[in-house]
Order: sequence, then C-alpha cells, then structure tokens
Amino acid sequence: MSSTTIAAIATATGISSISIIRVSGDLALTLAKKISKKDNIEPRYAHLTSLYNKENYIIDHAILIYFQNPHSFTGEDIVEFQCHGGMIVAQEILETLLAYGARLAEPGEFSKRAFLNGKIDLTKAEAISKLIEAKSVDAAKILAKQLKGDLKEFIDESREAMLRATAYSEVMIDYAEEDIPEDILNNIILQLDALIIKIENIVDASHRRKGLIEGFRVAIIGKPNVGKSSLLNGLLSYERAIVSDIAGTTRDTIEEQVRIGSHIIRLIDTAGIRDARDSIEKIGVERSLESVADADVVVALFDSGRIFDDEDAKIVEILDTLENKKIIVALNKSDLEPVLALEFIEKYNPIQVSAKHNFKNLTDALKLLFDNIGQDEELMLISTRQIEAVEKTKQAIIEAKEPLLLGELEFFSYHLQDAITALSSISKPYDSEEILDKMFGEFCLGK
Repeated sequence: MSSTTIAAIATATGISSISIIRVSGDLALTLAKKISKKDNIEPRYAHLTSLYNKENYIIDHAILIYFQNPHSFTGEDIVEFQCHGGMIVAQEILETLLAYGARLAEPGEFSKRAFLNGKIDLTKAEAISKLIEAKSVDAAKILAKQLKGDLKEFIDESREAMLRATAYSEVMIDYAEEDIPEDILNNIILQLDALIIKIENIVDASHRRKGLIEGFRVAIIGKPNVGKSSLLNGLLSYERAIVSDIAGTTRDTIEEQVRIGSHIIRLIDTAGIRDARDSIEKIGVERSLESVADADVVVALFDSGRIFDDEDAKIVEILDTLENKKIIVALNKSDLEPVLALEFIEKYNPIQVSAKHNFKNLTDALKLLFDNIGQDEELMLISTRQIEAVEKTKQAIIEAKEPLLLGELEFFSYHLQDAITALSSISKPYDSEEILDKMFGEFCLGK
C-alpha cells in the first residue's frame, strides 16, 4: 500500500544558498526524528540540527521546522528541512526520507491536500500556482487579492443571490395557483440581470489582462527590410536576429522574453509581409499573420526614410482589420530625413524610433499600455477553467429568465440550479477525483 506521507523538494533545482525539502502526513514527525536523531521537536520552532542518512553518515547541518496539524498548509503534520542549496544535499535528504517510508509527492499534491482538508478553496489554490508564474508586479497584486479571498467573496455572494431566487421559485411552485407577486418577480430579474452584467465585465477584463499573468505577446510586423530584427536586437540588448540589407532575411518568427517596466513580455519578430516570392517565404508570411492574430499588442514598423509603397499599404490594410487589439505604429530611422507620407497611418498616432539607436518612445508606449491594463479594478479570472465556468453560469441564467417570465417555475429552477453548480465549481466543485487531479497536476513539485 502506498504511503500517505509525501515528500518533495520545494525549491527550484540548481545551485542556491538554501534548498527546502517538505514532508506532509502522519509519519512526518517520526521521519524528522529519525533523520535528525532528535527526540524532542517543538512545533513552530527552528531547530538547528545535523541530518543523517540511513547509514548514519551526516548529510548536512540544517534548519528543521515542525508544523503540527491542523495548523499547517496541508492541515496535516508538516516538516520542512532548510538545508544548504546545491544539486546533491537536498536530493540526499529526500532519498533518505523516501527510504524511511515516505513517497515522492505528485505535482501539486501538497496544495491538493490543503484543499481536501479545507485549508484553501480552488480559487486560492489556482492563485498560488499562478503567483509562481506571474510575469508582472500587477499580476502578483491581482493574485494576492485572490489569495485574500476576493474572487471567493464574489462567488459566495452570487451563489447566495441565486439560491434565494431558487428558494422563492420553489415556494411559489407549492402555491402554483397563485400569481407570483410582482415585486418578487422584478427583484429576481433585476438581480439576475445585474449578475449577467457583472460576469460579462469580469470575463472581458480577464481576457484583456491575461498577459499580466502569462506575459503579453507583442508582435513586430512590417514589410521586409524595415528594421524589425534590428528593433528586436535593440530591445534584447544582444544580436538575437540576423540583420541584413537583403529583403526577406527573416523567414520565420523569432520569440524572446524581455522586461518592459514591471512586465515580462514575449517579443515576436516576424518575417516581412509581402507577396511571397518562394514557398519558404510564403510559409514565413503565413506565420507572421498567425502571430498577429495571437498577439496582445501589434507593433507596426514603417521606414520613414522610404516612400510609402504597396507593401506599406498591405501593412495598413492588416491593421485596419484588427479589432479589439492594441496597435502601436512606429516610424523607424527617426535620425534620417523623413520622406514617408503619413496620410495613411496618422490615425494611429505614429511614434518616432530608431531601431539601432533610440527606441525609448516605443518602450515608454508599451509600459504605459501595460500599466493601464494593470490598473483595471475589475475582478480577474486567472484560468481557462474559471472563465468557462462563469460563461456557463451566464448562459444558464439567460436560459432561466425566459421560463421565469412565462411563469414556468420548474424550468426556471432547473436552469438556475445549473448556474449555481457552474459557479460553485470555481471554488468548491463536486468531489471529482479526475477534475482535481487534472487541476493540481499543473502545479510544480513540492507545492
């Protein structure tokens, strides 16, 4: 039978000053006493002690901390070992714990146990996972609000409102021959309409702000030989892309991460967009257009030192088709005498840059754009699972309204129960091992 006591290294692999090994379960304290040879381990006290393997050889001199159940992250006995960092010491401590009877934790199993033991709900569990991956200071603030319980509060309040509406409906079903009081009917409809608007605002804000957590995708587009690769290299501060006077040098998209202000963004240098002259270039252009479709922000680069031509017009045509996408138009080679006609792009309020010498105008524009997105005060859903749940909730509410207006209360209650179930799944879903394994399996080891 598999051990119920789990262990894992909770810090990233590599050389560091400290590594943490975490143990959770009924045997945690027993294992701590075996590996430290200490008989008395006080809860929540940092014990400086030597640690030994099964052959009684010393592994390290480390800090041992015992968290007694239920006052721990998982709600079980937890012991943490804080040892010297590196590739060997932490692994040897872990192997000793496994040899004494623990088993290696699955990804996310510590957080899963915390959920199952009622220490956290799923909104907090997902916030913990995403906080580790956060790509901006704003993302960390949003996730901290979820850890505090802001999303759970919205779910609980909305669920309570729908339960009240269902209760009114069930009472009126028992008195089917009587008319529904007008004030109760109007009140239910007003509450449901307000909830639909709230859900729509939250979903919209979540799509806009997704890049705060995952990293905004910024695609640089333009005709061939306009300076896109030079701009990418300048922003990265090293020669990542090949720069050449030969048009069409970049045949594929190049992606790299860079920090702009407090945000980590994903820069995508695309192949020059024009009527392709060979099959390879055609594939590159197609991938450029795909990058534009996937990007959160499109930076369209034009050469101010060259006359506006059909290839530039093609770029403008692409920009004009983009909806609900942030666009920045930049005029490259600002250090040269401008000859580019601006009549076709002036509606985009173009900024001046020099891809090789000075692109501060662009980084300032990107920083301002991302900062403004981060200042949105609307609640945010941080996973596809959460977004799908509230959209299902909204659809069920819409389907419930029509039978309510027709006095068909049984159908109203049926659809509203679906809405309650969908919304509740964000914080406390039905006990489905498959759903929980899938969600917590995305966590890192030791979390």
